[in-house]
Amino acid sequence: MKIKDITNYLEELAPLSQAEDFDNVGLLVGDVQTKVTGVLVTLDTLESVVDEAITQKCNLIVSFHPILFKGIKKINPTTYVERVITKAIKNDIAIYSMHTALDNAFNGVSGKMADILGLQNKRILVPKPHTIKKLSTYVPNASADVLRNTLFEAGAGNIGDYDNCSFNSKGLGTFKANNNANPTIGEKGSLHTEPETLISVTFQSHLEYTILKALFDAHPYEEVAYEVVSLDNFNQNIGMGMVGELQNPTNITSFLKEIQTKFNAKGIRFSKLLDKQIKTVAVLGGSGSFAIADAKKAKADVYITADLKYHDFFKAENNIILIDIGHFESEQFTKNLIVDYLTEKFRNFAVVLSKINTNPINYI
Repeated sequence: MKIKDITNYLEELAPLSQAEDFDNVGLLVGDVQTKVTGVLVTLDTLESVVDEAITQKCNLIVSFHPILFKGIKKINPTTYVERVITKAIKNDIAIYSMHTALDNAFNGVSGKMADILGLQNKRILVPKPHTIKKLSTYVPNASADVLRNTLFEAGAGNIGDYDNCSFNSKGLGTFKANNNANPTIGEKGSLHTEPETLISVTFQSHLEYTILKALFDAHPYEEVAYEVVSLDNFNQNIGMGMVGELQNPTNITSFLKEIQTKFNAKGIRFSKLLDKQIKTVAVLGGSGSFAIADAKKAKADVYITADLKYHDFFKAENNIILIDIGHFESEQFTKNLIVDYLTEKFRNFAVVLSKINTNPINYI
């Protein structure tokens, strides 16, 4: 098993293309061709985590947060970032980061928060734009079913809770092959008219290479006529945050105690408490002030996130209760999510959950 086998599987859960533009995700240190001896999963990559990887004989660290976020001009052992990189390289340990690619995954960071709270009817809070494309192609009627099914198998045609979605229209296609062509249908130098089916399917943008390969492999024509366009539609399955409903509505006092217990939160901050039952809950792991308006638009009773500033709490405006449970606390279960995902697939080597508490914040 090589590092690329592990990272390819991780990217099925959280494709790197769905990470935010400002982020730095993927294999930050190491070679994808390296044979894996073990995987250590952590929230942050610190020196102590690298030491743990050495002790556990793991030569791949899968970290949620990237140790390299912005460019560095030198690698000297003067900062914790430089020391981590130096120690990892000296000990042939690779480092892979998922960060906002996993933030934007339906079953990612916020999805895990929702599961911890037992939310039902989960849906994306802030759908990510520009992640859906549409393929249109023209194929002889006799080959339409085979091509359509091949595109479905490659991942096209999924819309929300529906799959095998397509639009089909019959018409006449015309073409004339020149002397250099090798036409499947028709004769060189003669105008040919062929009854064809127009097939249109949508797909996730990160699947474009796979979809087009399936198209070219299954299409009978020597030259395939097709169009790919990017759509402005919001993606129902990719985006930041999650919103859902509690199975049993509760009052805010009881709910705050539940949050404190389930997230082991030692310093919860919140806006003015409203006298109403808590039913609809929005969550977003990490810094989530940017999605306050989205939580209100979703008619959430509470919005649980982290890193809210003083003036952010004014935005509640007696419409919602804003709850800041802490950055680490909101993302702490992410490493459990990754371990469970990897363990289900790979059982022939160790997938280790880091025991290092990387939270840099302490409370009295």
